[in-house]
Amino acid sequence: MNILVLAGGYSPEREVSLASGAQVVDALRSCGHRVLLLDPYKSIAAVDSFEALYEECAKESYAHVIAAQEPDLAALKQEHGNGDELLGKHVLDACKLADVVFLALHGAFGENGQMQATLDLHGVCYTGSGHVGCALSMDKHVAKILMEHCGVKTPAFAGVEDKLPLVIKPCSGGSSLGVTIAHCHEELEQAMRYAEKYDSQVMVEPYIVGREFSVGILDDAALPVIEICPKEGWFDYVNKYQAGATEEICPADLPKEIARQMQQSALLAHRALQLGSYSRVDFILSESGEIYCLEVNSLPGLSPASLLPKEAAAAGISYQELCEKIVQLAHERN
Repeated sequence: MNILVLAGGYSPEREVSLASGAQVVDALRSCGHRVLLLDPYKSIAAVDSFEALYEECAKESYAHVIAAQEPDLAALKQEHGNGDELLGKHVLDACKLADVVFLALHGAFGENGQMQATLDLHGVCYTGSGHVGCALSMDKHVAKILMEHCGVKTPAFAGVEDKLPLVIKPCSGGSSLGVTIAHCHEELEQAMRYAEKYDSQVMVEPYIVGREFSVGILDDAALPVIEICPKEGWFDYVNKYQAGATEEICPADLPKEIARQMQQSALLAHRALQLGSYSRVDFILSESGEIYCLEVNSLPGLSPASLLPKEAAAAGISYQELCEKIVQLAHERN
Protein backbone atom coordinates (compact mmCIF):
# COMPACT_ATOMS: atom_id res chain seq x y z
CA MET A 1 0.00 0.00 0.00
CA ASN A 2 0.93 3.66 -0.37
CA ILE A 3 0.79 5.02 3.18
CA LEU A 4 1.19 8.61 4.32
CA VAL A 5 2.07 9.10 8.00
CA LEU A 6 1.07 12.48 9.45
CA ALA A 7 3.16 13.50 12.46
CA GLY A 8 4.22 16.71 14.15
CA GLY A 9 1.68 19.46 13.57
CA TYR A 10 1.12 22.68 15.45
CA SER A 11 0.83 21.15 18.92
CA PRO A 12 2.74 21.17 22.22
CA GLU A 13 2.95 17.40 21.71
CA ARG A 14 4.62 17.61 18.29
CA GLU A 15 7.92 16.16 19.59
CA VAL A 16 6.16 13.02 20.80
CA SER A 17 4.20 12.85 17.55
CA LEU A 18 7.34 13.04 15.41
CA ALA A 19 8.94 10.23 17.42
CA SER A 20 5.78 8.12 16.98
CA GLY A 21 5.65 8.86 13.27
CA ALA A 22 9.30 7.99 12.67
CA GLN A 23 8.90 4.58 14.27
CA VAL A 24 5.66 3.90 12.40
CA VAL A 25 7.36 4.68 9.06
CA ASP A 26 10.18 2.23 9.73
CA ALA A 27 7.75 -0.47 10.88
CA LEU A 28 5.44 -0.19 7.87
CA ARG A 29 8.33 -0.08 5.42
CA SER A 30 9.60 -3.32 6.94
CA CYS A 31 6.13 -4.78 6.18
CA GLY A 32 6.59 -3.99 2.50
CA HIS A 33 4.58 -0.78 2.19
CA ARG A 34 5.69 2.40 0.47
CA VAL A 35 5.58 4.94 3.29
CA LEU A 36 6.51 8.55 3.85
CA LEU A 37 6.04 11.07 6.64
CA LEU A 38 4.67 14.58 6.40
CA ASP A 39 4.32 17.26 9.05
CA PRO A 40 0.81 18.65 8.37
CA TYR A 41 1.79 22.14 9.56
CA LYS A 42 4.43 22.45 6.85
CA SER A 43 3.52 23.23 3.25
CA ILE A 44 4.75 21.05 0.39
CA ALA A 45 4.99 21.42 -3.37
CA ALA A 46 1.99 20.41 -5.45
CA VAL A 47 2.16 16.85 -6.80
CA ASP A 48 -0.22 14.73 -8.89
CA SER A 49 0.73 11.20 -7.83
CA PHE A 50 1.93 9.33 -4.75
CA GLU A 51 5.01 8.30 -6.73
CA ALA A 52 5.96 11.93 -7.30
CA LEU A 53 5.23 12.74 -3.67
CA TYR A 54 7.40 9.85 -2.54
CA GLU A 55 10.29 10.99 -4.70
CA GLU A 56 9.93 14.54 -3.38
CA CYS A 57 9.54 13.84 0.34
CA ALA A 58 10.83 10.38 1.26
CA LYS A 59 13.94 10.02 3.42
CA GLU A 60 15.90 6.97 4.44
CA SER A 61 15.05 7.61 8.08
CA TYR A 62 12.86 9.97 10.08
CA ALA A 63 14.37 9.03 13.45
CA HIS A 64 13.47 11.59 16.10
CA VAL A 65 14.53 11.92 19.74
CA ILE A 66 12.07 13.67 22.09
CA ALA A 67 13.60 16.69 23.80
CA ALA A 68 13.12 17.15 27.53
CA GLN A 69 11.42 20.52 26.94
CA GLU A 70 8.20 21.01 25.00
CA PRO A 71 8.58 22.71 21.58
CA ASP A 72 8.58 26.46 20.99
CA LEU A 73 5.39 26.88 18.96
CA ALA A 74 5.89 30.62 18.48
CA ALA A 75 9.23 29.92 16.79
CA LEU A 76 7.63 27.18 14.70
CA LYS A 77 4.92 29.56 13.51
CA GLN A 78 7.51 32.18 12.61
CA GLU A 79 9.68 29.66 10.78
CA HIS A 80 6.97 28.22 8.56
CA GLY A 81 4.71 31.23 8.13
CA ASN A 82 1.40 29.38 8.15
CA GLY A 83 -0.03 31.68 10.79
CA ASP A 84 -3.18 30.19 12.28
CA GLU A 85 -3.68 27.77 9.39
CA LEU A 86 -3.06 24.34 10.89
CA LEU A 87 -2.84 22.52 7.56
CA GLY A 88 0.02 23.40 5.23
CA LYS A 89 -0.51 23.98 1.51
CA HIS A 90 -1.07 20.78 -0.52
CA VAL A 91 -0.97 18.48 2.55
CA LEU A 92 -4.64 17.58 2.08
CA ASP A 93 -3.97 16.89 -1.62
CA ALA A 94 -1.18 14.53 -0.57
CA CYS A 95 -3.55 12.71 1.79
CA LYS A 96 -5.93 12.06 -1.11
CA LEU A 97 -3.14 10.31 -3.02
CA ALA A 98 -2.48 7.70 -0.31
CA ASP A 99 -4.27 4.39 0.16
CA VAL A 100 -4.25 5.01 3.92
CA VAL A 101 -3.28 8.00 6.05
CA PHE A 102 -1.73 6.87 9.32
CA LEU A 103 -2.47 9.50 11.97
CA ALA A 104 0.47 9.69 14.38
CA LEU A 105 -0.63 13.13 15.61
CA HIS A 106 -1.04 13.96 19.29
CA GLY A 107 -2.98 16.76 20.96
CA ALA A 108 -5.12 19.60 19.59
CA PHE A 109 -5.74 19.37 15.83
CA GLY A 110 -4.71 15.72 15.70
CA GLU A 111 -6.91 14.34 18.45
CA ASN A 112 -9.85 16.72 18.83
CA GLY A 113 -11.61 15.49 15.68
CA GLN A 114 -10.73 18.39 13.35
CA MET A 115 -8.24 16.41 11.27
CA GLN A 116 -10.54 13.39 11.16
CA ALA A 117 -13.52 15.50 10.05
CA THR A 118 -11.41 17.14 7.36
CA LEU A 119 -10.37 13.76 5.99
CA ASP A 120 -13.95 12.46 6.22
CA LEU A 121 -15.18 15.36 4.09
CA HIS A 122 -12.76 14.33 1.35
CA GLY A 123 -13.29 10.57 1.55
CA VAL A 124 -9.77 9.84 2.78
CA CYS A 125 -9.09 6.53 4.57
CA TYR A 126 -7.29 7.11 7.89
CA THR A 127 -6.33 5.17 10.99
CA GLY A 128 -7.71 5.36 14.51
CA SER A 129 -11.02 6.82 15.65
CA GLY A 130 -13.55 9.00 13.86
CA HIS A 131 -14.11 12.69 14.49
CA VAL A 132 -16.94 12.18 17.02
CA GLY A 133 -14.96 9.84 19.27
CA CYS A 134 -11.90 12.07 19.12
CA ALA A 135 -13.91 15.16 20.07
CA LEU A 136 -15.62 13.39 22.99
CA SER A 137 -12.43 11.92 24.44
CA MET A 138 -10.38 15.11 24.04
CA ASP A 139 -12.78 17.10 26.22
CA LYS A 140 -12.01 15.66 29.66
CA HIS A 141 -15.14 17.20 31.20
CA VAL A 142 -17.47 15.63 28.63
CA ALA A 143 -15.56 12.35 28.71
CA LYS A 144 -15.95 12.08 32.51
CA ILE A 145 -19.71 12.58 32.30
CA LEU A 146 -20.10 9.95 29.58
CA MET A 147 -17.85 7.43 31.34
CA GLU A 148 -19.63 7.83 34.67
CA HIS A 149 -22.97 7.35 32.91
CA CYS A 150 -21.67 3.99 31.63
CA GLY A 151 -20.42 2.88 35.05
CA VAL A 152 -16.74 3.83 34.75
CA LYS A 153 -15.57 5.47 37.97
CA THR A 154 -13.52 8.66 37.61
CA PRO A 155 -12.12 11.15 40.18
CA ALA A 156 -14.83 13.52 41.41
CA PHE A 157 -15.14 17.05 40.07
CA ALA A 158 -13.66 19.50 42.55
CA GLY A 159 -13.39 23.25 43.02
CA VAL A 160 -10.41 25.37 44.00
CA GLU A 161 -11.98 25.75 47.45
CA ASP A 162 -11.89 21.99 48.06
CA LYS A 163 -9.43 20.25 50.33
CA LEU A 164 -5.83 20.11 49.09
CA PRO A 165 -3.97 18.46 47.44
CA LEU A 166 -5.70 18.93 44.10
CA VAL A 167 -4.85 18.03 40.51
CA ILE A 168 -5.16 20.92 38.08
CA LYS A 169 -5.26 20.12 34.37
CA PRO A 170 -6.34 21.66 31.05
CA CYS A 171 -9.70 20.34 29.87
CA SER A 172 -8.05 19.15 26.66
CA GLY A 173 -4.57 18.04 25.66
CA GLY A 174 -2.27 15.27 26.78
CA SER A 175 1.30 14.23 27.65
CA SER A 176 0.68 15.75 31.11
CA LEU A 177 1.34 19.23 29.70
CA GLY A 178 -0.32 21.89 31.84
CA VAL A 179 -0.94 19.43 34.69
CA THR A 180 0.09 20.20 38.29
CA ILE A 181 -0.45 18.58 41.66
CA ALA A 182 -1.06 21.51 44.02
CA HIS A 183 -0.33 20.94 47.72
CA CYS A 184 -0.87 24.51 48.97
CA HIS A 185 -2.81 27.63 47.93
CA GLU A 186 0.27 29.29 46.41
CA GLU A 187 0.87 26.23 44.21
CA LEU A 188 -2.84 26.20 43.35
CA GLU A 189 -2.73 29.73 41.94
CA GLN A 190 0.39 28.90 39.91
CA ALA A 191 -1.22 25.67 38.70
CA MET A 192 -4.31 27.47 37.42
CA ARG A 193 -2.18 29.93 35.45
CA TYR A 194 -0.07 27.09 34.03
CA ALA A 195 -3.12 25.06 32.93
CA GLU A 196 -4.70 28.12 31.31
CA LYS A 197 -1.69 28.38 29.00
CA TYR A 198 -3.01 25.26 27.28
CA ASP A 199 -6.78 25.64 27.52
CA SER A 200 -9.20 28.35 28.64
CA GLN A 201 -11.17 25.60 30.42
CA VAL A 202 -9.48 24.01 33.44
CA MET A 203 -10.47 20.90 35.38
CA VAL A 204 -9.87 20.43 39.10
CA GLU A 205 -9.88 16.97 40.72
CA PRO A 206 -8.89 15.60 44.13
CA TYR A 207 -5.41 14.08 44.19
CA ILE A 208 -5.70 10.31 44.62
CA VAL A 209 -2.72 8.52 46.11
CA GLY A 210 -2.13 5.19 44.44
CA ARG A 211 -0.52 3.20 41.64
CA GLU A 212 -0.80 4.25 37.98
CA PHE A 213 -1.80 1.86 35.21
CA SER A 214 -2.82 1.92 31.58
CA VAL A 215 -4.84 -0.43 29.36
CA GLY A 216 -4.65 -0.38 25.59
CA ILE A 217 -7.60 -1.30 23.39
CA LEU A 218 -6.97 -2.89 20.00
CA ASP A 219 -9.80 -4.06 17.72
CA ASP A 220 -12.34 -3.90 20.57
CA ALA A 221 -10.24 -6.08 22.90
CA ALA A 222 -8.25 -5.07 25.97
CA LEU A 223 -4.49 -5.59 25.99
CA PRO A 224 -2.57 -6.60 29.14
CA VAL A 225 -2.47 -4.00 31.94
CA ILE A 226 0.78 -2.04 32.28
CA GLU A 227 1.95 -0.37 35.51
CA ILE A 228 3.77 2.96 35.36
CA CYS A 229 6.43 3.57 38.02
CA PRO A 230 8.31 6.91 37.74
CA LYS A 231 11.66 6.78 39.51
CA GLU A 232 11.10 10.30 40.83
CA GLY A 233 7.97 12.42 41.19
CA TRP A 234 4.92 11.60 39.08
CA PHE A 235 4.30 10.67 35.43
CA ASP A 236 4.89 14.14 33.95
CA TYR A 237 6.19 15.13 30.50
CA VAL A 238 9.85 14.41 31.34
CA ASN A 239 9.16 11.07 33.06
CA LYS A 240 6.97 9.98 30.14
CA TYR A 241 9.49 10.47 27.39
CA GLN A 242 13.05 10.58 28.71
CA ALA A 243 14.85 7.24 28.62
CA GLY A 244 15.27 5.56 31.99
CA ALA A 245 13.02 8.00 33.89
CA THR A 246 10.17 5.52 34.40
CA GLU A 247 9.88 1.78 34.83
CA GLU A 248 6.95 0.08 33.10
CA ILE A 249 5.83 -3.39 34.19
CA CYS A 250 3.70 -5.44 31.80
CA PRO A 251 1.76 -7.48 32.58
CA ALA A 252 1.27 -5.51 35.79
CA ASP A 253 1.71 -7.25 39.12
CA LEU A 254 -1.98 -7.26 40.08
CA PRO A 255 -4.50 -9.81 41.31
CA LYS A 256 -6.25 -11.31 38.28
CA GLU A 257 -9.64 -9.95 39.33
CA ILE A 258 -8.34 -6.36 39.65
CA ALA A 259 -6.63 -6.60 36.25
CA ARG A 260 -9.85 -7.98 34.72
CA GLN A 261 -11.93 -5.16 36.23
CA MET A 262 -9.49 -2.58 34.85
CA GLN A 263 -9.64 -4.11 31.39
CA GLN A 264 -13.46 -4.18 31.50
CA SER A 265 -13.54 -0.52 32.55
CA ALA A 266 -11.17 0.35 29.71
CA LEU A 267 -13.46 -1.32 27.18
CA LEU A 268 -16.52 0.42 28.65
CA ALA A 269 -14.78 3.80 28.42
CA HIS A 270 -13.59 3.13 24.85
CA ARG A 271 -17.11 2.23 23.74
CA ALA A 272 -18.80 5.05 25.68
CA LEU A 273 -16.66 7.58 23.84
CA GLN A 274 -17.33 5.94 20.45
CA LEU A 275 -13.67 5.28 19.75
CA GLY A 276 -12.42 3.19 16.86
CA SER A 277 -9.73 0.60 16.18
CA TYR A 278 -7.44 1.46 19.08
CA SER A 279 -7.06 3.71 22.12
CA ARG A 280 -5.41 3.77 25.55
CA VAL A 281 -7.17 4.24 28.89
CA ASP A 282 -5.29 5.46 31.98
CA PHE A 283 -6.14 4.48 35.55
CA ILE A 284 -5.09 4.95 39.15
CA LEU A 285 -5.63 2.25 41.77
CA SER A 286 -6.13 3.99 45.12
CA GLU A 287 -4.62 2.78 48.38
CA SER A 288 -8.10 1.59 49.37
CA GLY A 289 -8.37 -0.56 46.22
CA GLU A 290 -10.71 1.68 44.16
CA ILE A 291 -10.14 1.85 40.40
CA TYR A 292 -10.42 5.35 38.89
CA CYS A 293 -10.23 6.14 35.17
CA LEU A 294 -8.12 9.26 34.64
CA GLU A 295 -8.51 9.80 30.89
CA VAL A 296 -8.80 8.15 27.49
CA ASN A 297 -6.40 8.74 24.59
CA SER A 298 -7.85 8.45 21.08
CA LEU A 299 -4.40 8.44 19.43
CA PRO A 300 -1.99 6.99 22.00
CA GLY A 301 1.72 7.42 21.45
CA LEU A 302 3.67 4.96 19.35
CA SER A 303 7.15 6.24 20.18
CA PRO A 304 9.91 4.04 21.66
CA ALA A 305 8.84 5.20 25.14
CA SER A 306 5.11 4.73 24.60
CA LEU A 307 2.91 2.35 26.57
CA LEU A 308 0.65 0.84 23.90
CA PRO A 309 3.46 -0.95 21.98
CA LYS A 310 4.73 -2.43 25.25
CA GLU A 311 1.27 -3.75 26.10
CA ALA A 312 0.93 -5.20 22.60
CA ALA A 313 4.31 -6.90 22.97
CA ALA A 314 3.12 -8.51 26.21
CA ALA A 315 0.20 -9.92 24.21
CA GLY A 316 2.59 -11.38 21.63
CA ILE A 317 2.07 -8.61 19.05
CA SER A 318 5.28 -7.13 17.64
CA TYR A 319 5.57 -3.43 16.86
CA GLN A 320 5.44 -4.16 13.13
CA GLU A 321 2.35 -6.34 13.60
CA LEU A 322 0.68 -3.61 15.66
CA CYS A 323 1.20 -0.96 12.98
CA GLU A 324 0.10 -3.37 10.24
CA LYS A 325 -3.04 -4.25 12.24
CA ILE A 326 -3.93 -0.57 12.66
CA VAL A 327 -3.58 -0.03 8.91
CA GLN A 328 -5.65 -3.10 8.03
CA LEU A 329 -8.43 -2.08 10.42
CA ALA A 330 -8.58 1.36 8.78
CA HIS A 331 -8.70 -0.22 5.32
CA GLU A 332 -11.49 -2.60 6.36
CA ARG A 333 -13.54 0.21 7.91
CA ASN A 334 -13.17 2.30 4.76
